[in-house]
Amino acid sequence: MAFNDLLLQVGGAGRFQQIQVTLVVLPLLLMASHNTLQNFTAAVPTHHCRPPADTNLSKDGELDAWLPRDRQGRPESCLRFTSPQRGLPFPNGTETNGTGATEPCTHGWIYDNSTFPSTIVMEWDLVCSRRALRQLAQSLYMVGVLLGAMIFGHLADRLGRRKVLILNYLQTAVSGTCTAFAPSFPVYCAFRLLSGMSLAGISLNCMTLNVEWMPIHTRACVGTLIGYVYSLGQFLLAGVAYAVPHWRYLQLLVSVPFFAFFIYSWFFIESARWYSSSGRLDLTLKALQRVAWINGKREEGASLSMEVLRASLQKELTLGKGQASAMELLRCPALRRLFLCLSMLWFATSFAYYGLVMDLQGFGVSIYLIQVIFGAVDLPAKLVGFLVINSMGRRPAQMASLLLAGVCILINGVVPQDQSIVRTSLAVLGKGCLAASFNCIFLYTGELYPTVIRQTGLGMGSTLARVGSIVSPLVSMTAEIYPSVPLFIYGAVPVAASAATVFLPETLGQPLPDTVQDVENRRRGKRRQQRQERKQMVPLQASAQAKDGL
Repeated sequence: MAFNDLLLQVGGAGRFQQIQVTLVVLPLLLMASHNTLQNFTAAVPTHHCRPPADTNLSKDGELDAWLPRDRQGRPESCLRFTSPQRGLPFPNGTETNGTGATEPCTHGWIYDNSTFPSTIVMEWDLVCSRRALRQLAQSLYMVGVLLGAMIFGHLADRLGRRKVLILNYLQTAVSGTCTAFAPSFPVYCAFRLLSGMSLAGISLNCMTLNVEWMPIHTRACVGTLIGYVYSLGQFLLAGVAYAVPHWRYLQLLVSVPFFAFFIYSWFFIESARWYSSSGRLDLTLKALQRVAWINGKREEGASLSMEVLRASLQKELTLGKGQASAMELLRCPALRRLFLCLSMLWFATSFAYYGLVMDLQGFGVSIYLIQVIFGAVDLPAKLVGFLVINSMGRRPAQMASLLLAGVCILINGVVPQDQSIVRTSLAVLGKGCLAASFNCIFLYTGELYPTVIRQTGLGMGSTLARVGSIVSPLVSMTAEIYPSVPLFIYGAVPVAASAATVFLPETLGQPLPDTVQDVENRRRGKRRQQRQERKQMVPLQASAQAKDGL
């Protein structure tokens, strides 16, 4: 409780905390846009083969003479006749317009640009035999997020949260802007990968920097606020994508503001908790005094001194010298249990989440409408999650959100395909539960890991989440076996992972651990409490038996 007392002394959740939390979470509005941006920039419009260049398209029926029809009577997307087939159309698919031989689209495609005037699919012809490249671009972005979680999570524990956050803002601004001007598909993928790396660092350091500056009683509020900002970002993406449908302008619009975030991030104050866990007591004192001055607690700040800090933070200074390495997550028994359980939770949440949100065109309704609905369901879901987190605790909230999400997806797998309203409603409900799970897992992970390895732990958790988001599109390919197989897999994984919460301790109202020893003590304290409860139960049972004998 020592560091929490210092925070309360210099103003608690005062003016500084309110300003810095607001400025740190503001970029998350656009981070949500980047994560699902390809739903719009890589949308696949209706298309068909382009006829030979010498074709006179001004003549009635000339275009139709080159296009075979599918079983629904629509032009084939990836085939054309080798020579024009004029005559009455036949209703049975490939025999339409005659029985002429077909060939792939050797002269390119004609796209319907009524909804999307320009996408990367249209610009680089990512259809038919090249359609897998569209998913490759999103997978490479997620690979970047995975790499960023590992790299920047570790760097933040070594160099500090503020420095890494500043670097991430600049990298996102530059790489995102360069993506908008990419001259080729490989260049586009390279810059998207770099954007994914930096956005992962922003996500991790945003949560950690805010949580480490907030008193215990406000941490759940901050975690919920971050979740709501991300949800509002999904609304923002739908509106911006509708207003700016050209993919290059849309990419530019969600990237340029990060230059402004980079400029004002220089005014952030580094985490005093990180300073103290690194043994830099002089910088801890300066940071606390600066915060006290901003919060209008000048006298309280002036009363702080090196001697006061040494007395208050004696535990951190004696047990937290130096930084713990990532190997401690596997070497230390207490950390190993946390790491394995949290890895399951991170993977399951992201795996099921991206299985639902990255196929908006598959719902058969307006892509903009479904984006708004998916964003809207987050608001009540995260409110309920916040109430459960604050009243019942982190562990019940985490278990319930994953379990309910999995059940909704599993039920969706047995609902008939023609029940589109029921299927969409279940998907939206499942997505809301997964959003609440994401909201909880960020806060829960930050509270479980000690300060000396908190960013590394968050980084490893986020890494497992990105593995889930990379594997998720591959699972959708199992629909070729049976249409509902992906849903059964997407639902079974979170249901199974929810059981891992049983092995995690509750953190509601508990101080943040600063060292690995704090985690060990928490574990021993729980065991000691259980032994005492058993001992108390024995006399009670004996007393009850004696009364029964009487």
